[in-house]
Amino acid sequence: MLNMVFLVNPWLSSFNQPGLCITVAVLLHYFLLAAFTWMCLESVHCYLALVKVFNIYIPKYILKCCIAGWGIPAIVVIIVLIINKDFYGNGSQSENNPFSNFCWIQDNMVFYISVVAYIFLAFLVNTAMFITVLLQIHFVKSRTQRRPRFWKC
Repeated sequence: MLNMVFLVNPWLSSFNQPGLCITVAVLLHYFLLAAFTWMCLESVHCYLALVKVFNIYIPKYILKCCIAGWGIPAIVVIIVLIINKDFYGNGSQSENNPFSNFCWIQDNMVFYISVVAYIFLAFLVNTAMFITVLLQIHFVKSRTQRRPRFWKC
């Protein structure tokens, strides 16, 4: 959906309808945040599968992942809409080309807080999970190499 909204965004913004542009910008913002949220959830899933291998039963795990994956980005977008729906709009770079318009976040501070900081936080979580998984794999590998030769089959 992120790709679809991104691809039709210039065409829809050429209609110069503020409501349509706000809707497209909201959808683009939401699906971008959702993509990074799901990426972050996948790193947590890898952590659970490779580090916390035993006794990790989480009741209704998929439902909780879906609520987090689709809900957290929705909360961010709703907060931006509640503060001011005019943060979303049509940013024209060139007046002579009707398809140069793009519906997106118009305020730099809102962009840095609701997109850049969000993606940076997801990147930090992914990096922490990656390092943890690598350390766990290294620990298991080094532990198996220290076994005496007569244990090997």
